[in-house]
Amino acid sequence: MNADPNCIFCKIVAGQIPARKVHEDDLVLAFHDIAPWAPVHVLVIPRQHIAMLSDVTPEHTPLLGHMLALAPVLMKQLGVTGGFRTLINTGPDGGQEVGHLHMHVMGGPRPWKKG
Repeated sequence: MNADPNCIFCKIVAGQIPARKVHEDDLVLAFHDIAPWAPVHVLVIPRQHIAMLSDVTPEHTPLLGHMLALAPVLMKQLGVTGGFRTLINTGPDGGQEVGHLHMHVMGGPRPWKKG
């Protein structure tokens, strides 16, 4: 599996940094964001290091589908019933803060801190 030894999310995948995990399987890891924008805010990341969405290729199609299909399952498990938001920031101009592809999944009663 492709990993970057300097990437904080790769370190979370490797178990070197703790996270409040909500799901893990062979393709992805999902955990609570440490600086949530909403009452429920999880990140879904691939186990494989992919720097950003613009780096994906057609071979990543099943992974991206898996990430999106997981979002409603996680929100339901976490008690979100009134809707949720998914967001992928790409690159510095797109607001990406960690150089590892990740999808924010946010829900819960409004108002939220951001978004």
